[in-house]
Amino acid sequence: MADKTENLIDELLIWVISVDRRLVLMETMKGHTVVKASDIAHETNRSTQNISRALKELEDKGLIECLTPEKTTWKKFILTDMGKEILKKLDRTYF
Repeated sequence: MADKTENLIDELLIWVISVDRRLVLMETMKGHTVVKASDIAHETNRSTQNISRALKELEDKGLIECLTPEKTTWKKFILTDMGKEILKKLDRTYF
């Protein structure tokens, strides 16, 4: 079981690194417990659309969770346990 989890973490790590906006988003998550697309966009000088897309991608992979799914704008996101594992590995190697 541990090997499967490690393989999944390694696959997700490569997936995050493969697209710049995902890596930027994960790095920004390091300094925040809860994030919004507009805040990250402002902080990283990226478009809100670019960050929103990254948030959706990470949510689809189970790395982040939306705290306000009923809202259409100003959604707030937190890291999941898997997201925290990925962030730990990224932090050691890429940040």
